[in-house]
Amino acid sequence: MNMPQSLGNQPLPPEPPSLGTPAEGPGTTSPPEHCWPVRPTLRNELDTFSVHFYIFFGPSVALPPERPAVFAMRLLPVLDSGGVLSLELQLNASSVRQENVTVFGCLTHEVPLSLGDAAVTCSKESLAGFLLSVSATTRVARLRIPFPQTGTWFLALRSLCGVGPRFVRCRNATAEVRMRTFLSPCVDDCGPYGQCKLLRTHNYLYAACECKAGWRGWGCTDSADALTYGFQLLSTLLLCLSNLMFLPPVVLAIRSRYVLEAAVYTFTMFFSTFYHACDQPGIVVFCIMDYDVLQFCDFLGSLMSVWVTVIAMARLQPVVKQVLYLLGAMLLSMALQLDRHGLWNLLGPSLFALGILATAWTVRSVRRRHCYPPTWRRWLFYLCPGSLIAGSAILLYAFVETRDNYFYIHSIWHMLIAGSVGFLLPPRAKTDHRVPSGARARGCGYQLCINEQEELGLVGPGGATVSSICAS
Repeated sequence: MNMPQSLGNQPLPPEPPSLGTPAEGPGTTSPPEHCWPVRPTLRNELDTFSVHFYIFFGPSVALPPERPAVFAMRLLPVLDSGGVLSLELQLNASSVRQENVTVFGCLTHEVPLSLGDAAVTCSKESLAGFLLSVSATTRVARLRIPFPQTGTWFLALRSLCGVGPRFVRCRNATAEVRMRTFLSPCVDDCGPYGQCKLLRTHNYLYAACECKAGWRGWGCTDSADALTYGFQLLSTLLLCLSNLMFLPPVVLAIRSRYVLEAAVYTFTMFFSTFYHACDQPGIVVFCIMDYDVLQFCDFLGSLMSVWVTVIAMARLQPVVKQVLYLLGAMLLSMALQLDRHGLWNLLGPSLFALGILATAWTVRSVRRRHCYPPTWRRWLFYLCPGSLIAGSAILLYAFVETRDNYFYIHSIWHMLIAGSVGFLLPPRAKTDHRVPSGARARGCGYQLCINEQEELGLVGPGGATVSSICAS
């Protein structure tokens, strides 16, 4: 049968015995079984794993008391198997008046099943389906099937009257149900504690939720192991406020007239603070701009802070230092675009800068025939503690930091890196005192000395004379 009985004037078919208990009494005989008409659905593809199924003359379905309504939904292989099949039923309470009507839905794969007897079951022999029900007390029912099997899914809807566990066929009540069926990538877009990702394993494409902050489940709704709001707030404040340790190095750099280095430290402190405020897994999140931009600026600022500090320690010529600063910024930007989370993005520039530092100090020591830096106080109270602090920070970042201890280990990393800068940044360079004119080296030549009164404009127009000739 191509059309449902409700759209024509044909006589109603006999009632199958599995759809309910007749209301006429126990003496009536059960008519033979027959096939119910199946209503087709319209498929509308929106995106990957995003399909809506529409019914004709819908989305509301009128369910007369005499027969069920059966709908078919076709899921295509590969294209529809990696998402979530969702079904929602909503009862229009005004359509059932005062009748105690319950609408049951039975969703099965490949084989349509009519609802059971008065006990209302959705299974037969080795075939089992998903049972839903809506009534005046529970007007909305939802069903979600992650990674559904491909093929044809059948939904049978039937309205029955009475109170469970036993129901009877209604007499005059025609229930109206609003049906919504769709295929989506993830359950409720994974909610506030997850992110829906499109994944591929070999040739199988599927979507899944990546849950954060300890949440679990298909839609990141299981809070059994979730982090509390207080812990999320504490971790966010710890990661953000630990960047304030860069304030002392900024002040020290400005006092030592390392203005460019102070600008780099300020850049690092600013973007590291707001990057970690936007990077939190829970609901304590604050983003001032796009996440990718904040992450790039944070990583670039961290690497540039190490770079400019080591280059400043080498005490190179101003032109050479500026060239290295600019070259380092460009190369580090390229390296971060290739792989932002690579370990060598931190160790590579650091080792290269240390090589430049060692070369500059060696050349200066050979020229002066004395170890550089020359004072033991500089080594004991600044260079050695700063090197130990920086080395500890790199070891924590490379070998200790994990996803579980990220909150406090990375905060310690912030404080150690900022503290090492305060120790390693060299002191203010000594200014070159100009040699006074009276202490110049003797040489050949003469200097014409002008009268002091003439220099001040106190000599008359006729009295401008040369008072003396001085040898320089």
